[in-house]
Amino acid sequence: MDRRQRPTLRAFAAAGLALMPAAGLARADEPRPRRETLVGRDALGDWTTDAPGVRRKIAVADLAEPYETPSANNGPKVVKRPEGAWPKAPDGFKVTEFAVGLNNPRVIVAAPNGDLFVAESGPGRVKILRDADGDGKPEAVKVFAKGLRQPFGIAFYPPGPKPTHIYVANTDSVVRFPYSEGDTEAKGEPETIVADIPGGGRLTGGGHWTRDVAFSADGKRMFVSVGSKSNVSDDDGERRRADILVFTPEGKDEKTFAAGIRNAVGLAIHPTTGQVWASVNERDGLGDHLVPDYVTHVEEGGFYGWPWYYIGTHQDPRHKGKHPELKEKTLVPDVLLQSHSASLDMAFYTGESFPAEYRLDAFAAEHGSWNRARRTGYKVVRIPMRDGKATGEYEDFLVGFVTPGGDVWGRPVGVAVAKDGALLVTDDGSGTVWRVAHEGGSSRAAVSAR
Repeated sequence: MDRRQRPTLRAFAAAGLALMPAAGLARADEPRPRRETLVGRDALGDWTTDAPGVRRKIAVADLAEPYETPSANNGPKVVKRPEGAWPKAPDGFKVTEFAVGLNNPRVIVAAPNGDLFVAESGPGRVKILRDADGDGKPEAVKVFAKGLRQPFGIAFYPPGPKPTHIYVANTDSVVRFPYSEGDTEAKGEPETIVADIPGGGRLTGGGHWTRDVAFSADGKRMFVSVGSKSNVSDDDGERRRADILVFTPEGKDEKTFAAGIRNAVGLAIHPTTGQVWASVNERDGLGDHLVPDYVTHVEEGGFYGWPWYYIGTHQDPRHKGKHPELKEKTLVPDVLLQSHSASLDMAFYTGESFPAEYRLDAFAAEHGSWNRARRTGYKVVRIPMRDGKATGEYEDFLVGFVTPGGDVWGRPVGVAVAKDGALLVTDDGSGTVWRVAHEGGSSRAAVSAR
C-alpha cells in the first residue's frame, strides 16, 4: 500500500471508527463535538477512511508533484448490492429506498409541486416520480419524455413557483417542453433551443457527454456546461468545450461565461447570492493525487486553467511553456476534493427538515475514481457554507457504496432537495434513488432502514 494512502490513527479517530463504550453514546439533543478536520496527506485518504462526518481540507500548498505516483487504470468492478449493504449517513438521519429499478438514473430535480424529474440518460428519457401521500415512496412513476439523446440536465423555467417550461440538456442540444403543474407527460415534441452544442461520447479520460442547464435567479440567463473532448488536448476539437456557455432563455446571444473548466458536470445557482456554482471533474494521468476535482463559485469571465494550468499557477507538464500569459490569470477553486473522485451533480440545501447548520450548505455527488490506485469517491459530500461562501472544507455525508473487498455496488450521481426537505440521491450503479431524511436518533452510529 502507498504510504501516503495508508489509513492513519488520526484518520480513523476522525472517522469515528474507534470502539466506544455504550456509556459514551451521545444523545440526539446533546451538542455533537466537532470532529477534527483532516489536512495535508491525511486529507487525501481513500474509501477506507470515509465515514459520515469525516471532514477534509485540501490546500493548494498540499498538492503533490506531477507523476509522484504512477498513473493508475483502476476502474471499478460494479457488483450487485451485497446482502446487508446499505448507505450510511450521519447520526440522526435515516436512509431509505425511494425508488428502485431505474435504468441509468442521473440528474434528479424537484418541481415546485414536489414531483421529481429524473434523467435516465442511457435509455434517453425523463421520468417523473410522484410521492402524492408523502410516505417517502412514489405512488406513480411515469415517462415524461423519451427519444432524447443522453439527457442529463433538467431545469424549470422561469424560476419560481409557476414554471411554464421544462428544459432538458441533451449531449448535443438543449430542448424544452411546455409545462403546467401536475403534468406527467410532455405536451408534444421537444422545441430545440440550442441545436449545436458539441456532443460527447463515453471515453475513459475524456469525451465528456454530460450537459447541465441552469437559469439565473431572475430568469434572464441560461447557463450550459460543456465538458472537454479530451483529457488535456488543446487542438481544434476543444472549440466551445471545457467551458460554461451562457444564452438567453430562447438560446440566443451565446457567450462564454467561464473557460478552462475541464468538465463542470453539475451547475447550481446559490439561493441568496445568485452566483453560479459548479462541480468539476479535473484531468487524469498525473498520478494518484493530481489533479483535485473541485466545487467552486464561478466568476464571469474567469479562467480555471484547463488544459495548460491547474489549481492556480501550476502548469501541466504536458504543456510546458505554453501560454505564460495565462499563468497568473488562472483562478483557484473554492473547495478542492480528493483527486479523481469524479464530482458530478450538486445542489444547495434549501429545505427545513435538516438541522439549522445544514441550511444553504451544498451537497455534491462523487461518482468514484478510475485513475487512482486506491479508490476514492463513491459518496455524497457536504460542503459547509458561511454567508454564501465555502469554508474550504468538505464532509462525508453519505458513504458505504464500496464492498470490503473494494468492489463497487453504488455510484452517486444526482442530488436534489425534496419538497419535504429530504435529500434525494440517484445511484446509477444500483438503479436506485435513495432518500435521506432527518429523524433524530440516540446513537452515534449511522441510522438506516431497510
